[in-house]
Formats: sequence, C-alpha cells, structure tokens
Amino acid sequence: MTIKLIAIGKTDNKLLTSLIDDYQKRLGFYVKFDFEIIPDVKNAKNLSEEQQKQKEGNLILSKLNTTDTLVLLDEQGKQFNSVAFSNYLQKHMNSGIKQLVFVIGGPYGFSDGVYKKADGKLSLSKMTFSHQMIRLFFIEQLYRGFTILRNEPYHHR
Repeated sequence: MTIKLIAIGKTDNKLLTSLIDDYQKRLGFYVKFDFEIIPDVKNAKNLSEEQQKQKEGNLILSKLNTTDTLVLLDEQGKQFNSVAFSNYLQKHMNSGIKQLVFVIGGPYGFSDGVYKKADGKLSLSKMTFSHQMIRLFFIEQLYRGFTILRNEPYHHR
C-alpha cells in the first residue's frame, strides 16, 4: 500500500521543511509514502471563498485515481489517539487498498465535490493549527503509527 499526502501551497519555513523531510525519510522504512504539494491557486485574492475552494477542489480531484481511498484532514473528522490511529492504518493495509490518500485543504477547507468523493474525515485536534504545521504533525503521526505497529520504542505508552 502507498500512503499519499496532498497539501495546498508550499511551506516557506525552512525549519518546518527540514523536519518534514526528516520524518518522510524515517517513514520510508515502513511504507511507500508520497507527499504532493499543489501550488496555491493563482489570483486567489480576486476569488470568493467558494470560488477558491472550487478551484482547489478540482486540483485535488485531478490528483486522485479511481481506486484511491480518500481521507480528508478536517476539523469535523474522527479523532484518534496514536495507538488507535496505528490500528486505523493497519486496518487499511489489511483491506488490500492500493493507495490511501490524505488531503490537507486550503485556507477555506474543501469544496462540496471533494467532500462527496471522500471516504472519511480525520481530525488531528479540536485546536486550529496552520496548514504548514499540520503537515509536520500528520507525517510525524504516520511515523509514530508505524513504530507502534512494529512495537518499536519511539512511542512510549
């Protein structure tokens, strides 16, 4: 199984980028992982929130294969602790799916079309974090989930 993370807009902070790269490398020991960044929508200042969500949604949907399982990182999604999240990952690996795709939306969330295509929603916290920080938090939680599945000492219970 491949796990793919799609995010809107690049990360400008070099420290965050360095940490994200570190966890991506670590994750490579456990699973095939792809991180795809969709460039920010051009002329977004001239668009309404709905128009921007629609354009971003079209870009997100264009990156998906018909067989992908799509999970949105959304504040209204299901919350897990780290052990439960590792079990969630294991369940998807056992199901035989080819690619599990997680998406971090733009500043206004997702279009209706993306919500309709989604197979699930996941929330990392009830708190609000920047879209830049969520990338790091999510990739670290993926890594943590795989170390839990392997009974490695990274995660202390």
